[in-house]
Amino acid sequence: MCRRTADAGQDATGMYSDDDLMPDIFAGPYLEFEPELAFVVDTDGRVAGYLLAVSDTRAFVDWYRSEWLSRLSRFEQVEPRVTPEDAIVGLGYRPERMLIPEIEEYPAHLHIDLLPELQGQGLGRELVRTLLAALSERGIRNVHLAMDPDNRAARAFYDRLGFRELPSSTPQAPVLGIATDAAV
Repeated sequence: MCRRTADAGQDATGMYSDDDLMPDIFAGPYLEFEPELAFVVDTDGRVAGYLLAVSDTRAFVDWYRSEWLSRLSRFEQVEPRVTPEDAIVGLGYRPERMLIPEIEEYPAHLHIDLLPELQGQGLGRELVRTLLAALSERGIRNVHLAMDPDNRAARAFYDRLGFRELPSSTPQAPVLGIATDAAV
């Protein structure tokens, strides 16, 4: 699922030397660290969308560095990062990139992916609502996400739900946040 939406919302199968690169960085660690914040869209017994989150980004980064990072050893770090794959592998080896300046106010973060054929049906909105309620029950007031600036459809979706750019946001790395009590 992660791979099928990893190219700015489109299928990234065959894009990298290992089709598990994107899931090993952007899905697997979330499922292992905090599985109770994983929500899926099931269509006839197959996952067609998901939302993965962590309630405490700082704790997740510490865990990722000590427990998950060794699983990426099959992906070679290359300097300078020339290819798109080099850049993605570099993200995997730098979990501290997730520690945005607003981390105290926006401690949780999320990833959401929904197959293109299911977009526009309210399923993504329902996933976000479910997460916001779960985080609110835990006393978490705000959540953030970083996004691919080339994924214009995702940006429009986040804007419709009420996500707003955080001060640390840049055109190259948009960071958006929303309150867990937001009406989405």
